[in-house]
Formats: sequence, structure tokens, C-alpha cells
Amino acid sequence: MRFETRAIHDGQAADEKTGAVIVPIYLTSTYQQKAVGKHRGYEYSRTGNPTRNALEVALASLEEGKYGLAFASGVAATTAVFNLLKTGDHIVAGDDIYGGTYRLLEKVFKKWGVTITYADVDDINSFEKAVSKRTRLIWIETPTNPLLKIIDIKKLSKIARENNVFLAVDNTFASPYFQKPLLSGADIVVHSTTKYVSGHSDIIGGAVIVNDESVYNDLKFYQNSAGAVPGPWDSWLVLRGLKTLAVRMRAHEENALYLAKYLNSHSKVDKVYYPGLTSHKDYAVAKKQMSGFSGMLSFELKGARQEVDKLFAHLKLFTLAESLGGVESLISYPAGMTHISMSREERLKRGITDNFIRVSVGIENKIDLKNDLANALNSV
Repeated sequence: MRFETRAIHDGQAADEKTGAVIVPIYLTSTYQQKAVGKHRGYEYSRTGNPTRNALEVALASLEEGKYGLAFASGVAATTAVFNLLKTGDHIVAGDDIYGGTYRLLEKVFKKWGVTITYADVDDINSFEKAVSKRTRLIWIETPTNPLLKIIDIKKLSKIARENNVFLAVDNTFASPYFQKPLLSGADIVVHSTTKYVSGHSDIIGGAVIVNDESVYNDLKFYQNSAGAVPGPWDSWLVLRGLKTLAVRMRAHEENALYLAKYLNSHSKVDKVYYPGLTSHKDYAVAKKQMSGFSGMLSFELKGARQEVDKLFAHLKLFTLAESLGGVESLISYPAGMTHISMSREERLKRGITDNFIRVSVGIENKIDLKNDLANALNSV
């Protein structure tokens, strides 16, 4: 079956007892057992819940993976992957990553004796050079947050295999509709389901998808032991979002490309970052490993820092807020929001300037969105 069909049906068969065509929300913490150790597949909802299970099956299917695990947030999912490591292990991470992941590595896992090297995502060979005998995991985002760089997953997976380390890809920006890292050789895929997968800015969630049964069992053990799982209501909302993922992603991409082209020709914009522009340095790689370019774009505004605040103040449709991937358009200032955990020196080294703006393009009418940006840019 094709993506759109699987998004609606996989893991979501009609309820056997009632015939309900939508997966029920199993609002229960525990389950009756026929005798000690004899249950119907579920014993406690931290360990397993039918609504969450349906979501996990659906997510695995859409990522072309064998096993899916749902978590209470994207950070919880990321933490689960990092917990595959032990004291003394080493991570090679791409240098352009979500600020929350950077904070987790620098402020949490370093204290536990895990070491991290940040590789230049513009140079695939920098990952190989950074690998040591203690390296167990390569961690990347592609497209990256917030610079929208593209990393060749197949090339990096070859490096990972040759060095016997795991390759984990945060696929949040692309969504499983536009990119399937497991098919390109990745070992682990991570999502913040808060974003495109859910798509309506009404839940917090995360997911990990793998093919290796041993890795799955380790992650499943951690999931149950740490307990950072989504409740059945949040799981149900993500399932509902999945059903329209394909339709939404096509609309996000159409609008983002339209706005990227508009901004790219605007006299008050210094630079636009969108992998769907043929001028983007990674366009060829994106075209090869993605089926579309998603709805995220970034740009640098000309002028002094205060011009950014003027722009934000005059926007009517774009909401100044963190997060991304919802049906509504959001705009953010990474230096003071999503990446504030990085020092200014670190941000500038990575290319996040004081005039850098990130946009999550929604599915509103693209003309209305352009006019809103045009009006705000006129105030700058």
C-alpha cells in the first residue's frame, strides 16, 4: 500500500468488539488479569496501551521500519536514544542541531561521562575524522535546524557501518512523507511528533523507529523503565494527525517554496535558506534523498538587530512562537528562542546570526502569507 493509505489504515483496524472505525481512546491505567501473569496483552499503561500501540505500529509503517516507540516528547525520544550509550562512550553530532538537543548533550549527558564531538555538516568527511574507538553513535538532523542544511544519509551511513557505530537521524523537519532515513541506511529515526506528524500544535510527543530487534528491545526497556510515554489522548491526537499528513505536507511545501522564492528576490532580505531553491548548495542532495522539501525556511534580514523586532511587530498571520509543523504559520528568532541555550559565540560559529529568522510555513493561502510578509518588510 502507498503512504496515504497506510497512514489511515496501518495499526488502525476497526475495533473488533464494536466495529468502531476509529481507534478507541483507552483511558485506563491498568488492566484486569485472569490470573497472576495471565493478561490480554496489556497489564499497565506505562508498559503498553492499545491506543499508543496503534500509533507505534502506524509510525513504524510510515518510516518503513519494523518497530516504533512513542514518547512523551521529542526530547524524551532523543534521551531514549542517548541512553543506549554508557559512561565513556562518544557521540559524533552534526554541528547544526536543535538547541534542545545541544542542551541535552552539553548539560546532561556530559555529566554522565559521555563525550561529544560536533562535526561540520557541510563536510561529510568531518564525521569520519571525528569518529574514535569510543564512538558509538552518529547523530544528525537533515534538514538541519535552523540552517536547513542537507546531509547525505547514504554516504554517512557508509561511514557509520565501516566504523561499527549507529547512525541516528532526527527526521522531524522532513516528516516520513518526504524522507525515510531507514531506507537510506540509517539505524534509528527520531521524531518530535509535536511537529508535522501531529500537525495541529495541540500535543507534545516524540517517537523512535528502528529495524534492529535488539536495539528495539533496549529502547523498549528504557521506555518502560523511565516512563516518559504519551497518554492515550495524546496518542490518539497524533493518530488523527497522521491521517492527513500527506495532504498537509504537500501544502506546506507549496507555500514554503512560494515564500522562499519571494524572499529570495526581496531587497531587504540578505539570504534565504530553503533546500527547495535550486540555488541552495545542498539542492542536489535534497532532490536525491527527499521526495519533497517540506515547509521550513529561514532567512537573514538586512539591517540592524532591531529591524527583526520591527518585522515581528508588524506581522498579522505569522505568529511569533517556538515550535513548528502546525497548520498555522509560525515565525521565530532562534538566537533568543530555540537556540538560546547556545552561547552567542557558538551560534555565530554555526551561522545563526543576530538577524537570523526561522519560519514554519503553514497551510494558509500563500498569497495571504506573502502579503503579510510584504507588509511587515515594508516596516523595516
